[in-house]
Amino acid sequence: MTETVGSTATPDRGNPEDEQGDGLSRRDRKRANKAAGGGKKQKDPNRKNVFARTALFYRQIIAELRKVVWPSRNDLTTYTTTVIVFVMVIMAIVYGLDTGFAELAKVVFG
Repeated sequence: MTETVGSTATPDRGNPEDEQGDGLSRRDRKRANKAAGGGKKQKDPNRKNVFARTALFYRQIIAELRKVVWPSRNDLTTYTTTVIVFVMVIMAIVYGLDTGFAELAKVVFG
């Protein structure tokens, strides 16, 4: 599958123009719809009300959170310690470079 720059295609969806499978571009489908008298948007009878959609959204969130593998306390302590040590090392490197460049600037510019 060859992708072009700026394409909205994804591997699981394919090209957006091919969604209906009729080979027509979005513009051509729009023209055909207008010519057939479908200029007005019609309400979808299968569309649920806002409360049902909101409830579905939250049910899906909870279902996804149940799939998450949460770290144990030991893992969490290890990860936290690693991050803190890494940040302190980077802070020391930046502090050393900053101090060195400041001293170099004093020597060069007096």
